[in-house]
Amino acid sequence: MGGKQDIRALTKADLRDFFVVRGDKAFRGNQVYEWLWKKGARSFADMTNLSKTTREQLDTHFTINHIEVDQMQRSTDGTIKNAVRLHDGLIVESVMIPTENRTTACVSSQVGCSLDCKFCATARLKRMRNLNPDEIFDQVVTIDQQSRLYNDRPLSNIVFMGMGEPLMNYNNVLKAIEKITSQDAGLGMSPRRITVSTSGVPKIIKRMADEAVKFKLAVSLHSARDEVRTRIMPFNAKMDLTQLREALQYWYAKTKSRITYEYVVWKGVNDTQADINALIKFCRFAPAKVNIIQYNPIDDGEFQQAPVQVLEQYTQALEKAGITVTIRRSRGQDIDAACGQLANKT
Repeated sequence: MGGKQDIRALTKADLRDFFVVRGDKAFRGNQVYEWLWKKGARSFADMTNLSKTTREQLDTHFTINHIEVDQMQRSTDGTIKNAVRLHDGLIVESVMIPTENRTTACVSSQVGCSLDCKFCATARLKRMRNLNPDEIFDQVVTIDQQSRLYNDRPLSNIVFMGMGEPLMNYNNVLKAIEKITSQDAGLGMSPRRITVSTSGVPKIIKRMADEAVKFKLAVSLHSARDEVRTRIMPFNAKMDLTQLREALQYWYAKTKSRITYEYVVWKGVNDTQADINALIKFCRFAPAKVNIIQYNPIDDGEFQQAPVQVLEQYTQALEKAGITVTIRRSRGQDIDAACGQLANKT
């Protein structure tokens, strides 16, 4: 890039200062900021209300590191998976999930993943780097454009359930959400339409509570028994269920926001009555609902979806205990766009 700085790493105040120290008006910085975030300019040449001299000056000092859709796949159910190429050539994946009355963007926060869940294709890549706020923002803008093109409606919801552990890239995820929800320079989306899904990083969950974030929290739980969870999610040995429970209790006490537990049931892993009882007990620590998710295989067959009778046992037991539960059918399986499959074929 010839040493040029990524201009979207600058705040509006930084941009204003850039022009002031060069003898120009501060409002030029406001104009550039709007082009970058609200209008989605991909080059300085796009900034048509700036003089040619100003645009050339920007081009001398800065670059705009926009993502590019390297490959787009469309599922028979309308789901779209994007293989997104970053400015340094690395690839992440994002997914557009349309239903009858809404469109959800599933976005990535890391190239690879910081954690080591055995059932997830992304975890096998290991973490190569965190995504910058603009790279996260661009995924959302791209899916919004695709939804308008293919579904004739704007994006309605965002889930941080793509590649990576969002709370291991917390600062950048938070900055991206600030841009996404900004009325004057972003997409103006309500934070209540955004869900950040974590495998469970207690320290950051408490920090989120202290910072009074407005988005929703989901936890990929998959077992409420330490011995089982550590087997399938080895990081649990260091950040166990006791620490997670305390963090979630703290979260609810501070935010009064109900927690969603994402839960896959596997044959021979977490399909016993003891597993069901443990989940019910864990759900009593703070108001929660459970999404039981259909498992999507990642080729080697080590993990297999539990029989439907087991899912029914879970559902009936949770409902009897007064806990809201839904079974979430996977979308985009035919293009490896479903939960746990991202980066499976790329």
